[in-house]
Amino acid sequence: MAITSITRTATHAKSDMEKDLFILQQLVTRDFKRKYRRSVLGIVWSVLNPLLMMAVMALVFSTIFAQGRNGSVPPELYPLYLIVGSVTFSVMSDSTSQALMSIIDNASLLKKVKVHRYVFPVQKTLFSLVNFGFSLVAVALVMLWFHILPTWHLIWLPVGLALLMLFCMGLGLLLAALTVFFRDIMHLWSVVITAWTYFTPIFWTDDYIKAMPNVLQALMYGNPMYNYLTFMRQIFLWQANPEPVTVALCAGWAALMLIVGAAVFHRLEHKFILYI
Repeated sequence: MAITSITRTATHAKSDMEKDLFILQQLVTRDFKRKYRRSVLGIVWSVLNPLLMMAVMALVFSTIFAQGRNGSVPPELYPLYLIVGSVTFSVMSDSTSQALMSIIDNASLLKKVKVHRYVFPVQKTLFSLVNFGFSLVAVALVMLWFHILPTWHLIWLPVGLALLMLFCMGLGLLLAALTVFFRDIMHLWSVVITAWTYFTPIFWTDDYIKAMPNVLQALMYGNPMYNYLTFMRQIFLWQANPEPVTVALCAGWAALMLIVGAAVFHRLEHKFILYI
């Protein structure tokens, strides 16, 4: 839906909450249509992309990382190890990379409609959640191919996903607010994401962390995405309940980032109109 149409409909909303929900819905729909416009395969790419990435990474890294130093991940489970880690990390990577430009990209709408500004970075996180839903199809196909049956432990998935979404929302709010004033962040963040990718055990295993010096081990275990990947792998790969310490760390990171992101965003948002 065009900006003018969103503006016209939003102005007739009965309450601010109704207006925010309407704009969230329309922006998610708009981004979805934009992503797959003129694509022959359309949303199938959301399933094919993680599958193709898993195939390439498995081919390259299977002989190096699949068994780790102590064989912690059996070779037959390594593709699932890869794809679960990859799609989970992509939620954070995609949502934050889009959220940091969300205020600037929607400047015309902000100038026409009185709307809570947090809607725009939050919408990017919700859109990444939609893509994650399609990526789960790829995860299911990998499990089917390797004859790995899902277990009841997957009831933890909504919990882990909710905590990851809150973490991404907080980080997205922080980045969106800072990017309005410091445009260099849009370039710097791509470097941060690249470094974060290799700093997180997506294709390598925990055994490599145990061989590191204590200082590096502390940094690795303190990596927020390490905890979210561990949560997802425990329920998908190891078919077990997530460990209490993992749940606590995921919740702690989600709460901390949401508080910091919301506080910074609230403090700066009244100046956005002067810089967009």
